[in-house]
Amino acid sequence: MNVLKKELMLAMAIVMLAACAPKAPNTAADEAALRADPEEWMKAYNAGNADGVAALYAEDAILLPPGAPAVTGRAAIRDFIAAETPKSKAAQLTFKSDDITGVGVSGDMGWLSGIYSVTDGSGATVDKGKYLSVYRRVKDDWQLIRDTWNSDMAPAAAAPPAAAEGAAPAAPAPK
Repeated sequence: MNVLKKELMLAMAIVMLAACAPKAPNTAADEAALRADPEEWMKAYNAGNADGVAALYAEDAILLPPGAPAVTGRAAIRDFIAAETPKSKAAQLTFKSDDITGVGVSGDMGWLSGIYSVTDGSGATVDKGKYLSVYRRVKDDWQLIRDTWNSDMAPAAAAPPAAAEGAAPAAPAPK
């Protein structure tokens, strides 16, 4: 075989191998489904619908709320949300997903990050922060398996410790 024929055979082999390489999957529909989830979560939460929020989580999900221990399992997440939503309603708080900052899908796993805000009855923003949610595909549905959020705002200052009964009052701070 002459050199030209060998080069032609090699080029054809490379083209054929390249044609056999797997194409990257189209994840656009899955990413769109994940992008819709925060609005569904916020809508159910703001309505006080703990069952609706819990339905977004897998049976073995873990919720990692700020300032509280981890909550494990759909039933416990439902109970946690059921205890929190009346407090939010009483304070006239509304939760909103402001922006999706990232989304990704790999096989049956997905993730989503974003920015949220909380407004009071007057419309004033009382909290803002970010969230990160991890999903697993179950049949044709995406379910949350890990979910966390935290505030960008500084925590409230701690109250000064109460003086013990009968103890002398603390000296005032120097001016």
